Amino acid sequence: MEKFLKRAAVSFLAAALLGVLYFFYVATHQAEFARADQLASLLENSVEVVAFADPTQFSDCEAQGPLPDPECTPGDIFEETTAEQTCVSGYSTTVRNVSVSTKKKIFASYGIAYPVPFGSYEIDHLVPLSLGGSNDIANLWPKSAEPFPGFYEKNIIGNYLRQEVCAGRVDLQIAQFRMANDWFSIYQNLNPEIIADLKNKYANWADRK
Repeated sequence: MEKFLKRAAVSFLAAALLGVLYFFYVATHQAEFARADQLASLLENSVEVVAFADPTQFSDCEAQGPLPDPECTPGDIFEETTAEQTCVSGYSTTVRNVSVSTKKKIFASYGIAYPVPFGSYEIDHLVPLSLGGSNDIANLWPKSAEPFPGFYEKNIIGNYLRQEVCAGRVDLQIAQFRMANDWFSIYQNLNPEIIADLKNKYANWADRK
């Protein structure tokens, strides 16, 4: 009987210890779980995707935090492009076509003198070419490197979403929509370890497109 009680006490203490450890694990990882849930909801296929509108303004454009002026740069895509095509290595280089005159026009529309200091801005494809974005002016804007979040952070999310699309985990239309409307929310909810891995994988500035 005494041995039985000792074993029962040991089992009870072990179960209690596991319960305490589990409680602390959940408590310390609660923010991480919440980010993962939010990220999943942002990328789920049930999200209603709205078609891209035409620009209604071509001057006096103003960036809206991490996003461009929606009246000037609503986003645009190559409508016939499929996920399979964008996932072919080197796809972006085969469709990239933005002339210097177009770049000057885009900078002027946002009131930025051209040329700009090296590394301070890039003519950004709101929907990246790697996700089927087009070279139309509706998809182009001058994205700054600073303040945070700048074009480095946006390019990280473009690379992340292409990775997820090519793995079959995210629908191409969802990725396009989120890049044009809410890419920074994805950055905020992405696991920091994944962000670090993407930074290492795309360490070359020229690769972050």
